[in-house]
Amino acid sequence: MDWFGATGYDVARFVLQRGIAAVYLVAFVAVLRQFRPLLGERGLLPVPRFLARVGPRAGPTVFRWRYSDRLVVVVGWVGVVLAASVIVGLPQSGPPWVPMLVFLALYGLYLSVVNVGQVFYGFGWESLLLEAGFLAAFLGSDEVAPPITVLVLFWWLVFRLEFGAGLIKIRGDVVWRDLTALYYHHETQPMPNPASWFFHHLPRPLHKVEVLANHVTQLLVPFLLFLPQPVASIAGLVVVVTQGWLVLSGNFAWLNVLTMVLACAALADDVVARALPGAGQADAHGPTPVWFVVVVLVVTVVLVVLSYWPARNLLSPHQKMNASFNRWHLAGAYGAFGSITRRRHEIVVEGTRSSSPDGGWVEYEFRGKPGRTTRTPPQVAPYHLRLDWGMWFLALGSSAQYGWFSALLERLLEGDRATLALLRGDPFDGERPVWVRARVFRYRYSTWDERRRTGQWWVRWEEGELVAPVSLASLRG
Repeated sequence: MDWFGATGYDVARFVLQRGIAAVYLVAFVAVLRQFRPLLGERGLLPVPRFLARVGPRAGPTVFRWRYSDRLVVVVGWVGVVLAASVIVGLPQSGPPWVPMLVFLALYGLYLSVVNVGQVFYGFGWESLLLEAGFLAAFLGSDEVAPPITVLVLFWWLVFRLEFGAGLIKIRGDVVWRDLTALYYHHETQPMPNPASWFFHHLPRPLHKVEVLANHVTQLLVPFLLFLPQPVASIAGLVVVVTQGWLVLSGNFAWLNVLTMVLACAALADDVVARALPGAGQADAHGPTPVWFVVVVLVVTVVLVVLSYWPARNLLSPHQKMNASFNRWHLAGAYGAFGSITRRRHEIVVEGTRSSSPDGGWVEYEFRGKPGRTTRTPPQVAPYHLRLDWGMWFLALGSSAQYGWFSALLERLLEGDRATLALLRGDPFDGERPVWVRARVFRYRYSTWDERRRTGQWWVRWEEGELVAPVSLASLRG
């Protein structure tokens, strides 16, 4: 079985297993904190109502058996505990079937969440995390060498992720082809972080260099992952560095961090040892059990067959972005920002306790999305603020968001504590507003001079009204 074990990739397996588990930990913490007010029994898009409408079309999920908010809590805490056990290395110290079962449990539990998560879980990085967790189940434990076929499947995943993102840009918006995308991106991205303002104000020639470097990284470097060492390791490091640049410039949940972890699949131990003396020393491995070889090879064949659909998608002029071709979210298509928004609009939600909607309006602040112009944009990634992302899509005019937004307004009028916990705070200190409304504002970054004079990160002005003042009676009537 010498051909089966990749004896020079212990560092790669170490990073993959613990890094993927760390992202699962973040994801399950988000389930515990956000799932019930968004999707629970009294959520904005209740899961029981969704399952009654779509039935088996929802895909595999434990919640088809029964749904309760208590069961969500159980799923969340089991996910947290299992992920933490991998981070500290407990399953990896046993035989190969132990980490296999742990990662398959993580995958299955999170698949159950994603398949009922509707628009709040309709992001490409959900499928990416699921696919990564499924692959990690077959990396084995410290007792055996990492299977070479699983590492190749990780390289193929990184290739689809990066090359797909590069193609969707070149095939999409003209600003990627004329290298002007970053004139707009840092200002209009879903959730800027504290550094985004400064990135936006970099010289425009440097922005063009950044875009060109992005094209090289996403359209050329992925092919190098399949070349002999040390070329493959260098390619992996290039992906890590460029994704780190994106981490510095914005909040994209765990997309960039997880991509960095996956790119480490290409790192060979001897290359790491040259760069970091003392690291990358190969562990002694025992013989690989025959049952493990058989299981891994069967899984490899299945995933190779499933790869037909994403490979065809990459070659298609009508390429789909962040598409799943099966209910198991395996071998999907990825990509991001095929088009760039030129102007930023924000939905500002306000409430008043006045008996008439003529005054006393106070703004609800969200945890991550821009609101007050003087508030420093927060750093929240790799955590995912799902309501805030939904508000960004709502401001783009996404009709898929309107159903939950009216429910959000109703919960605010009720003074619902679980919903208010999703926000930065309750401006009414537990009291119920009499009226709420939603106004549309245009936002732009302040200039250097405006920032010095006023302390504002943003300049905004009203452009219209999304929802006129409504009361609880009018919403329910």
